[in-house]
Amino acid sequence: MHRIFTEGKYRKVCSVCNAVNYQNPVPSVAVIITDAEGRLLLTKRAAEPSIGLWCLPGGFIELGESPLDTLVRETKEETGLDVEPGEIVDACAKLNGFHGDVVIIGYTAVVTGGTLTPGDDAEETAYFSLNQLPQIAFRSHKHFIEKYFRIKIERQDEGKFY
Repeated sequence: MHRIFTEGKYRKVCSVCNAVNYQNPVPSVAVIITDAEGRLLLTKRAAEPSIGLWCLPGGFIELGESPLDTLVRETKEETGLDVEPGEIVDACAKLNGFHGDVVIIGYTAVVTGGTLTPGDDAEETAYFSLNQLPQIAFRSHKHFIEKYFRIKIERQDEGKFY
């Protein structure tokens, strides 16, 4: 590998064929799930980064997997719940973090089955009312939560539901 200036920046290229080796952010998803009482489902992290803090279910998109496939898989792994994907809430980026640059897509989902039980890298799972949320591990997850509930209130004021 060597570096050349192309497309406005220095990039790694193959020394043999000069193919550009693009360095891209890692894609991931986070999932907003609420119960019938409007409480938010969170998982307590059992692994770094932010071990012991609470976050939305979610994780990294694997090769050969769509973001929606990841949403379903990660929710099942971390919470034991089966879900139907809903709408995109927003997308965020975390630059130079624990896992490098990460792009996070926030979605809603509806529970269709399963039994709430922590798994994979979740130490605990629980529903929380908005006025009693624990410390949230990631700024992007805080953003998704705030935006979801803001949109939900706006839609209810218009006679629509999320």
